[in-house]
Amino acid sequence: MHELILHHYPTSPFAEKARLLLGFKQLSWRSVHIPPLMPKPDLMPLTGGYRKTPVLQIGADIYCDTALIARRLEAEKAVPALIPPGLEFNVASFCHWVDSVIFQHAVSLVFQPESIAVRFGKLPPEAIKAFIADRAGLFSGGTTTRLPAEVAKHNWPTFMARLEQQLAREEGDFLFGEPSMADFSLAHCLWFLKATPITAPLVDDYPAVAAWLGRVLGFGHGAASELSAAEAIEIARAAEPAPLPDEPFFDANGFTAGQKVAIAATDYGVDPVEGELVFAGREELILRREDERAGVVHVHFPRVGFRIEAR
Repeated sequence: MHELILHHYPTSPFAEKARLLLGFKQLSWRSVHIPPLMPKPDLMPLTGGYRKTPVLQIGADIYCDTALIARRLEAEKAVPALIPPGLEFNVASFCHWVDSVIFQHAVSLVFQPESIAVRFGKLPPEAIKAFIADRAGLFSGGTTTRLPAEVAKHNWPTFMARLEQQLAREEGDFLFGEPSMADFSLAHCLWFLKATPITAPLVDDYPAVAAWLGRVLGFGHGAASELSAAEAIEIARAAEPAPLPDEPFFDANGFTAGQKVAIAATDYGVDPVEGELVFAGREELILRREDERAGVVHVHFPRVGFRIEAR
């Protein structure tokens, strides 16, 4: 049985989502800190080019995107459930909307000039320029475009008022009564805003929202212990990829098992990962890759939000 290894950095909002999922599941995991900016020389051998944060490693299996990481953690430990039975479509659809629309608003609000001045106030100008250049590259070529700050400011009170209303009427303490993936998907966006006094009032001015966020963050991060990047790569090299899912291979566009393909995100961070397509299921795509340092790995992607191209 291989350990759960999370490749992440402390200030990444999507990494915070993954850390909270591990806390909710009360799981033990190994923590590998990766650079927030490219290059990421110890992550690329595992992912083959996927640069977004976080990445979950289990032996020689590499899981990209928090939507798929959540499903893998659900398979690791079924209770408590992240996707409650009977709410599969509602929760997944809500999470998809939050990860695009609400997160896009949060990014615009966090990176308005007043917030940047506080958030990066202690960094030298060269580091700030490097960060801005890196993020410009991250959002180049995808479907996501930068939302103007004035639009985000305009829309935000409506989103928060709706959330206040739902939380006031909900019988339980969470968005769908019991805690679910929906709570963690929204919480990481608000956690991002809470990082500076400039944007924190966008959460704190809504009492029911602030109280709910406190409950979600209260699940903590589970039991983490440090692991070096070199050790993580060696773990992948020494391991065999897990057996493929017991589900029929199906691709709506006619790709077949064994075909050489490239898989890439469609929204941002669209760097393609090339390899042999070994599985296409309802929720998941798997590429087989061989790397000089990491050996043979299976890189896993969610179907939704990613595209396949022949190579």
